[in-house]
Amino acid sequence: MTDVRDLSTVHEPLGALFTAPSGEELESFRLTDDQVAHYEEYGYVAGIRVLTDEQIELLREELAGLIDPEHPGHHLFHEYHSNESVDPSRVLFHALGAWRVTPGFHDLIFHPAITVPASQLLGGSVRFWHDQLFCKPARHGGVVAWHQDYSYWTRTEPLAHLTCWVGLDDADRSNGCVRYLPGSHRWDLLPITGLAGDMDAICEVLTEEQVAAFEAPVDIELQQGYATFHHPLMIHGSQENVTERRRRATVVNMFRDGVRSATDEPLLEGVPVIAAGDKLGGQFFPLLQEV
Repeated sequence: MTDVRDLSTVHEPLGALFTAPSGEELESFRLTDDQVAHYEEYGYVAGIRVLTDEQIELLREELAGLIDPEHPGHHLFHEYHSNESVDPSRVLFHALGAWRVTPGFHDLIFHPAITVPASQLLGGSVRFWHDQLFCKPARHGGVVAWHQDYSYWTRTEPLAHLTCWVGLDDADRSNGCVRYLPGSHRWDLLPITGLAGDMDAICEVLTEEQVAAFEAPVDIELQQGYATFHHPLMIHGSQENVTERRRRATVVNMFRDGVRSATDEPLLEGVPVIAAGDKLGGQFFPLLQEV
């Protein structure tokens, strides 16, 4: 097997995806006051251009190799699910750790189109938490069930996290785009009810008032290369893909610098323990944007 360099040891862009911008160019990535206000009121802000067509093609090429379980860098993933769906007739590819394996996905986490807005929404310097790949094939792509991201992240505290979802294909309601419940970021933390399979499982842990809110979800339809940022308590999910089009996406999860470990267990598979109470940092949690 060919050795694959672990790119988590490199805490700066390799130059595979973008050229480092100047100070003026960095300003162009800032969200407007209205966009920040929308995030604060509704728990998300969408329609942010992150990738050019050329960058999308580079990431798609890398993704085509990463989906192969025989990829020589497979051992670097923290998680790898060829199909996380509980329904074998539906497929949801889901993996964590692409930034360690290929140069394009490595550089994506440092992209100022992501890190500059993240610093605004988090109110400070930004560190990397982990990345994800979510891919739904044409005709039989599975669902991502309604959930809150932070329900899976309580091993870190305080709650000062942010998710950026980036489309590598056009995503609409017909092929399984992200759906949000606006304002649900003000809800309390809910128990985990599963990430794939049953869209309605979350209703088992909701109040009658919360269940009623599910009558008005918002479909976040995005062209390829565009992103949405959402709060870690935002209720979100996505329906199955039964179209003739693929729906591929990558996710960058971040947190405000200063978040600490809340466990004496590994925070991610294959990552050395950071003792409970200690600040997250080091090889696997690099600083992305300093303010």
